[in-house]
Amino acid sequence: MTDSLEDLQHEVEVSRARLDLTLDRLEEKLTVSGVVDDLLGTARRSKFAPLFDHVTETLRHNPVPVLLVAAGLGLLLHRLTPGSRRSQTRSQGMMDADLPIVPPEPRLYRAGATTLQSREDLEGHRRIITARL
Repeated sequence: MTDSLEDLQHEVEVSRARLDLTLDRLEEKLTVSGVVDDLLGTARRSKFAPLFDHVTETLRHNPVPVLLVAAGLGLLLHRLTPGSRRSQTRSQGMMDADLPIVPPEPRLYRAGATTLQSREDLEGHRRIITARL
């Protein structure tokens, strides 16, 4: 009976070791670098392998322009997101500044007119101004 109990304990330990190894492998594959390596391996085995190799070679030889383009795209995406606080305040400010100021009624008096002038005089003056235009 002790032999079978020891055999069972040994089998449990072996199973645990295999399970630990499997979990470690899965954890390694699910990290960012593991996913990237998996994608790169898939890309290298596909029919687009020469294109992929050309792109990676270009990235290695020209890192600064690639980083600048990536930063520009990131900034563009950041500005386009609706949750961006800066884009909301900026767009509100621009909308307020672009609105034309239109008085509710056209003026019937000249800028320096006194209150003693009659309405007919003012309308006559208005006809002269519109006739000039």
